[in-house]
Amino acid sequence: MYVTGRLPALVALGVVPVVLLGSAGIAPWAVAGVWLVLCALATGVDAATAPDPRGLSFTRTGPTRTRLGERVDTSLVAHNGGPRRVRGHLRDAWQPTAGAPEGRAALDVPAGERRAIPMPLRPRRRGELRSDFVVVRSGGPLGMAGRQARLEAPGAVRVLPPFASRRHLPSRLARLRELDGNTSVQVRGQGTEFDSLREYVRGDDVRSIDWRATARAGTTMLRTWRPERDRHVVIIVDTGRTAAARVGDGVRLDAAMEAALLLAALASRAGDHVHLAMFDRVLRARVTGIDGPALLPAMVDAMAPVEAQLIDTDWDAAFAQVRALTSRPSLVVLLTAQDSPESSRGFLGSLGAVARRAHVLVGTATDAAPDPSDEATGGRRTADDVYRAAAVQRSARDAARVAAAVARAGGDALSASPDDLPPQIADRYLALKAAGRL
Repeated sequence: MYVTGRLPALVALGVVPVVLLGSAGIAPWAVAGVWLVLCALATGVDAATAPDPRGLSFTRTGPTRTRLGERVDTSLVAHNGGPRRVRGHLRDAWQPTAGAPEGRAALDVPAGERRAIPMPLRPRRRGELRSDFVVVRSGGPLGMAGRQARLEAPGAVRVLPPFASRRHLPSRLARLRELDGNTSVQVRGQGTEFDSLREYVRGDDVRSIDWRATARAGTTMLRTWRPERDRHVVIIVDTGRTAAARVGDGVRLDAAMEAALLLAALASRAGDHVHLAMFDRVLRARVTGIDGPALLPAMVDAMAPVEAQLIDTDWDAAFAQVRALTSRPSLVVLLTAQDSPESSRGFLGSLGAVARRAHVLVGTATDAAPDPSDEATGGRRTADDVYRAAAVQRSARDAARVAAAVARAGGDALSASPDDLPPQIADRYLALKAAGRL
């Protein structure tokens, strides 16, 4: 049972008979008591005559997966199996991050019929969103009270990473096509495959001339090379405490996911095998043995429920995942934080063993560097600006020291803003392909 705002209004209206009858010599407290009893009786009768909401049953329709930030048009289908028409309101039990409508939805279902109630969602967080029940209020004829019931209505929506960096994919695929066919690699690098022979033109590298083919053809023939396929790209995403740090408008883990998805899409189109592991002290997500169009759906589905953990990453165990994913990695991409050398000691100590077996790229999402014009124009006017600039500069110096340590260990360090990191990692992958190092 529940009551509406009409009940206190009716109780307040009792002031009128108390004043009128009190002036006629009747005790005011007696009049007030009688009025309250009448209000209680009216409320009880109104609630008793309200239709029973437990005669309703609910099913859900709509997509079960969506990207973060996109609108999801779901609906509740109410079936009235009772003998009376049910009028009232309902509230769905989605968590606040689902972005469900804040107010109660109107409900009007005739006996024996079905009605669909729109329930649009706009998720604000990745992961599994669930609603297990709805609360229905069925109003009485007087509108002062009614019946309330909690009814089962299970539903779930998995919110996937937005993959906003996919806007960079067409331009990178065009460059990949140039490397892989339209413009073959003319200088053979370590790890390139022979593609075809063609006639020499001015400007070509004379080291690629095939003298035997030239003798047979009677004209100068040139060998062309293309980047190798079937290479193994291993992506390790750090989900430890540094992944929870805010960079830009989000957290570092989200930027790492964007970079991993763009690289995976590009490498898959290049014919390479992509393996993913998200790790801190335990394995949070793993994708391996999947190629072609099924790769990206598998990755976003595995990434969706993963959140950063406030613990230090066990890098010895993380690098063991590289060996578990493939015995012959060609490129290992570590998406983590380049903090101070002191806090990165465990990471740097274990990096050399991996760098001896594969090319290692360490990618980090950082806050944007301070605007040089601020220093030139003296733009820092408040103490907060000075402290903020000092913190950014110190972080940049620490990152530079860690990058130098990564280079000494045989790896390649790259740091950029969350928007710039995914395309820069993709460009580095293409550069390795073009140079024949992958």
